[in-house]
Amino acid sequence: MKRGVEEVMEAELERFPNGVKNRKFKVDLTCPEFTCVCPVTGFPDFATIHIRYVPDKWCVELKSLKLYINQFRDKGEFHEHVTNLICDDFVKLLSPHEIEVVGDFNVRGNIKTIITARHAKKKFEILIAH
Repeated sequence: MKRGVEEVMEAELERFPNGVKNRKFKVDLTCPEFTCVCPVTGFPDFATIHIRYVPDKWCVELKSLKLYINQFRDKGEFHEHVTNLICDDFVKLLSPHEIEVVGDFNVRGNIKTIITARHAKKKFEILIAH
């Protein structure tokens, strides 16, 4: 087995500490060569995955993201599921203030599909009893 294939098969998303404490900021990541396979037909689906998040304590390590994204190339996944799975994996790993994952899938069968998954931390109000 080729080294790159092994790396992809064993890949896990990794994180590193967010070193910016004095402000919130947005990270925009674009994965223009995303592929997966239709679980019904087995035909390949191509997409651009856009990931936008506001880090809290953690940021995603980019090489791990590259390898993680490539894990989907042979998996049978519906567009809706894969977009939400990527969002869920980021939430689990990073617990960001906010995240949006957009799966912008190429036209197939005369249909263009764009899936958007969002998550935000709940804002709690402190109620003081009088």
